[in-house]
Amino acid sequence: MGTVTPQEVWDRLKNGVINFDEEMVVEAAKDVILYRMDVYDAIMNGLVCGIEEVGELYERGEYFVPEMMMCTDALYSGLNILRPHLKREQTGIRGQIIIGVVQGDIHDIGKNIIKMMFDAVGFEVHDLGRDVPLERFINEQLRTDAEIVCLSAMMTNVMPCMNEIIKKIKEKNPSVKIMVGGAPLNEHIARRWGADGFAREANDAIKCAIRMVSTLRKLGLGPGGGEPEIKYRKIAQKFE
Repeated sequence: MGTVTPQEVWDRLKNGVINFDEEMVVEAAKDVILYRMDVYDAIMNGLVCGIEEVGELYERGEYFVPEMMMCTDALYSGLNILRPHLKREQTGIRGQIIIGVVQGDIHDIGKNIIKMMFDAVGFEVHDLGRDVPLERFINEQLRTDAEIVCLSAMMTNVMPCMNEIIKKIKEKNPSVKIMVGGAPLNEHIARRWGADGFAREANDAIKCAIRMVSTLRKLGLGPGGGEPEIKYRKIAQKFE
């Protein structure tokens, strides 16, 4: 086999996810290790790029739930090979995130994509699923002491309950950071309700979450408090 470039391997990872070809993804992931390529770059420029495009195909009505499930299987077949080889300094993240779709809404495709991307870059994700009652968000945050709670909604009529969830969580633990996302939302509404972040797209969500965890670490409010902030900045730059 001739010279193998990182871009070639990234393309195979990406296309393997898009075409739900687990064999292609596995072989490309093995090449990342064999040729001593940057594992973090392979995940972000290969697997994550692939699942982002899958999300776009779903939104355009070209892919449906069965295709999404097969694409997800392909993505995780690569992650299972690559993640054990990630160096700690490549992620620097040891934050916990609670994520779920608020009660009354069952549209979870966006939430699922963002969950996978959080998982890929090293967050510990507690996925509550869809149609999640207010109290469950509160109880899960108290149980896990997660630094960030992510609320998703795609239906306009369920949006107001986000305001109540944010208020109740902040009453229990003012240091928790809360991010909201979904098609009907915008940054103005998020700020008015007291959310700490708003994400229109998956990469925005990751950048926002990294900055939130970084702030908590700097203030000593989360696990590993007081660690240097510089490593989190380096990761956020990956998404600029």
